[in-house]
Amino acid sequence: MEKIFLNACAGEATDYTPIWLNRQAGRYMPEYHAVKGNSPSLDFFKDPERAAQATLDAQRILGVDAAIIFADLLPIMEPMGLDLEYVPGAGPVFHNPLRTPADVAALRVAPAVEATPYIADTIKNVLSALPDDVALIGFAGAPFTLASYAIEGKGSRNYVFVKKLMYESPDVWHQLLDKLVSQVTSYLELQIASGVDAVQLFDTWVGCLSLDDFVSYVQPHLQKLIGNLKGKVPLIYFGTGNGHLLDATMTCAPDVMALDWRVPLGDTWQKLGVQAVQGNLDPIVLCADRSTIHKQAQDVLNQAAGRSGHIFNLGHGIIPETPVDNVKALVDFVHESSQRR
Repeated sequence: MEKIFLNACAGEATDYTPIWLNRQAGRYMPEYHAVKGNSPSLDFFKDPERAAQATLDAQRILGVDAAIIFADLLPIMEPMGLDLEYVPGAGPVFHNPLRTPADVAALRVAPAVEATPYIADTIKNVLSALPDDVALIGFAGAPFTLASYAIEGKGSRNYVFVKKLMYESPDVWHQLLDKLVSQVTSYLELQIASGVDAVQLFDTWVGCLSLDDFVSYVQPHLQKLIGNLKGKVPLIYFGTGNGHLLDATMTCAPDVMALDWRVPLGDTWQKLGVQAVQGNLDPIVLCADRSTIHKQAQDVLNQAAGRSGHIFNLGHGIIPETPVDNVKALVDFVHESSQRR
């Protein structure tokens, strides 16, 4: 059966604008809490039955055109040798962050079927119940963002340890990113072999880099990763705060460029020349009243101007304070308004 999301990824004309949302299965949704219960987050991510249920619940409740596997960026690092814990109130923490050449040298790279076999089971469970016309998206963290978390050990504002290692020990930095490219490639190949229709790379910290640093320290690795996966399924690249890096990122040739809310969708799309774009409503709009949501969503649709290849999404993830009914209203509005156009 035809999947409208995949048609848009290919830049093809669609009867309406498809929509899915970053972090559409998350803490804002009561059903998420009912499935998770009191279990630790890491256990939840690795549980194929409950992760699949969270994935399916979000798609069913919202009526979106694509589901995305419920998982997190960081568990892929655990079998590589990092001690990961999701600390209540603090978020993910690596208790043995990478700070020395020996730390990086000790990192293991293993086939994903051995390192993260649960992701294949989650995908199998989702596909057994997902409607035939709804696409399934797999995902992974991009190498820079994974490296940054692993080096800092937790969230960061200034990326002191990341940039210190990058500038002082470029050989160690490139060794680390080489390992991450290999592990992420294997992880996404397993997801593709298990049946996902597309994959998205999340590069949520890349905006902290200057253009020169991106080109020197990140672009070659990102290009290699995307090249490893090229032609298998559509690949979406999503960074935040990276408007100044988009031209350089385009040389890596993602199939779909996802835009955050800081850049104008229409002008940026025209400038980049990519076949498809995804985005880019400010997620905080979903905390406003219904008329504001409609107006802001219409502004995004107007920027796309009915051009083939637009996938509606947020410019980042849904935040926990977001009312579920507002998210449903956005999905309905995008479908109805774009169909009228």
